[in-house]
Amino acid sequence: MEEKKTYQLLDKPTLKKAYNRWMMHNLTAMSFEFLEALGFAYSMQPIADKLYKEQPDERKALLQRHAIFYNTEPQLGALINGIVCGLEEQRALGQQELDDEFINSLKVGLMGPVAGIGDSMIPGMLIPILLSIGMGLSANGSVLGPIFYILTYNLIILAGSKFLFFKGYELGAESVDLFVGKKAQKITQAFAVLGVIVIGGVAASYVNLSLPVVLDFGEAVIDVQKILDGIFPKLLPLMLVIVSWIFMSKKGVSPLKMIASYFVLAFGGVGISYLIQLFF
Repeated sequence: MEEKKTYQLLDKPTLKKAYNRWMMHNLTAMSFEFLEALGFAYSMQPIADKLYKEQPDERKALLQRHAIFYNTEPQLGALINGIVCGLEEQRALGQQELDDEFINSLKVGLMGPVAGIGDSMIPGMLIPILLSIGMGLSANGSVLGPIFYILTYNLIILAGSKFLFFKGYELGAESVDLFVGKKAQKITQAFAVLGVIVIGGVAASYVNLSLPVVLDFGEAVIDVQKILDGIFPKLLPLMLVIVSWIFMSKKGVSPLKMIASYFVLAFGGVGISYLIQLFF
């Protein structure tokens, strides 16, 4: 008598449901103990229900092994979700000897390299580029800037992460070679350097700080800002960016506190400048 199968192959609606759950809930119930683990487990629930429809113990075991500590860059990290879906399907089908340790080790091994590349690509490169274009469009008060940023960012992220998820599902463990090794390290370093260049360009183009102080001594007129530009063009904006980075990155000062501080300094600077010109 032929043994009845208690599992089913994954279909596209099930995979889409897993992808949507990850993208919408990857930061669900965040804690230092689990970080993105519960979001990952939640995304795997449709997979567990499909593969082990009549095996509640196996379904429970699948969710438990994906509820341990996990953390990576969520958008690019959709690739790992796709890979795990493919491996879990192969495990259920019995086509390969895939135990819990192998699947969890693969997740842990990939989450670091993927996070490195993802953080370099998205916050370090993509977002500054889109923001610089948006700020350019809004230079005259136009609403096109924020609309452009919101639409473009979401289209790129959704299309890219969905492609990576299904590509990871198709490749399975073979995709590990793309993100682990010397080539992956070089890619990460290249994106990191490119991100620094982009941020530097945005800062030089859109951060403005000047000293409108002109000292009139009768025969001699000294324009402080022209002297600074002759020594080092954009010196003050550069110093402002560096100071902001030190306070936010090293001292843990929030962006809102930094903005409030700059408002106070700006009004104080205007007052001091007025007094200097009044007396000199």
